[in-house]
Amino acid sequence: MLIIGAGLCGSLLALRLAQKGYKVEIYESRPDLRKVDISAGRSINLALSDRGLKALRLCGMEEKAREICIPMYGRLMHDSQGNTFSSNYSGRENEYINSISRGDLNAILLDEAEKHENVNIHFNSGCKKVDIENKIAHFKSYETGEKFKVKADVIFGTDGAGSSLRKSYISERKFLFSYSQNYINHGYKELEIPADKNGNHQISKEHLHIWPRGDFMLIALPNMDGSFTVTLFLSYDEGEYNFNNLTSEEKMIAFFEKEFPDALVLIPNIKEEFANNPTGPLGTIKCSPWSYQNKTLLMGDSAHAIVPFYGQGMNASFEDVVVFDEILCHFERSREIFDWEAIFKAYQKARKHDTDAIADLAIDNFYEMRDHVANPLFKEKRKIEMDLEKTFPNQYSSKYSLVTFNENIGYNEAMKKGRAQDKALLNLIADDEVHTHLEMTKEELKVILDKVIYETDRILEEDKILS
Repeated sequence: MLIIGAGLCGSLLALRLAQKGYKVEIYESRPDLRKVDISAGRSINLALSDRGLKALRLCGMEEKAREICIPMYGRLMHDSQGNTFSSNYSGRENEYINSISRGDLNAILLDEAEKHENVNIHFNSGCKKVDIENKIAHFKSYETGEKFKVKADVIFGTDGAGSSLRKSYISERKFLFSYSQNYINHGYKELEIPADKNGNHQISKEHLHIWPRGDFMLIALPNMDGSFTVTLFLSYDEGEYNFNNLTSEEKMIAFFEKEFPDALVLIPNIKEEFANNPTGPLGTIKCSPWSYQNKTLLMGDSAHAIVPFYGQGMNASFEDVVVFDEILCHFERSREIFDWEAIFKAYQKARKHDTDAIADLAIDNFYEMRDHVANPLFKEKRKIEMDLEKTFPNQYSSKYSLVTFNENIGYNEAMKKGRAQDKALLNLIADDEVHTHLEMTKEELKVILDKVIYETDRILEEDKILS
């Protein structure tokens, strides 16, 4: 088996296939990240939650991953005057997401994969194209300049949003292939809040920090070394301030002094970082089919890249491995003829509606994080949700909890139920049937819960009829 791309999805897939006894060759265009720092321009830390942990558990890597995690129990919102208010992710105890270093997680997965004799990893080997008919991948060594090709029984493309395998699907025109790539008008730039002189975090490490400002926002996630990775999400060309017009130090500083004064004082190297760190685009990729006959398969961002606003990009890619493993195990146990084409088709049928759903949810959460979290109506809805989750932990889960903390239901089901619940709750608030400023008893909350469940079921039934 040949895997193109040794990032997070590729390394986890390689590990799982190796554990099942398959011989795996992995080719990665970049240098070995365990020896060279290659983080520039990419998100340094990510949010690891239950779906990703389930995948790591499958491969025996959950505990090693948890050792390099920082739990974040909720959001801490910062307004333009420097005031803050917190919002937990869930009303239930012990539900949180984890900040984790992309590079450190990738490294432990590569280390574990390499322990298997049936795994070989080749770095500095860029895939230029794939002959999908004959299952031959064409590479170039970035160390020697040599061009070479590798033939395999099956080729997996886990080489990210710029996938060479996906490009070969388009260019070779062997079959009908649908592809869309939609960018939002915002880009992102990473900055850093360093640790204090004692190596400690300068702001709470137990929160994901958000500075919501309507059309743009700043977020910060904690790192193990006491620093925070800060990310500015800003339009390229719209609004008073945008990436295209923040061309001088003076204007950039004026922007931060006006919008993020409390963050500005924590970023001592902001002038150098803003000038030198790249501005990255944000987009969604959807395509179909993911496979070609019994020969090739796209997985992870190669098949379904999403914007980062639900913190589910890595988790979705890891969940791909779980779903693929379930399909593969079924065929391995079956008395039917083992058929890669049937496996690939079954995998896409089981998976694509969920990856489409999380792509749409991630776009929704962009607007929620930058704007709605500071909206009084949103705060009222969240207060009710938190009370319901705390009082009836087994009967109610918010949309965010369904997506983030319920790894045993698909994204599509979580999206449909979560959206219906949101609508039901907002209708109750609009009809003046619930007030968060009043402390409700368990009996009063039960009345609200019953109404929400009834309205949610009614809305879901209506949606089913209309779809």
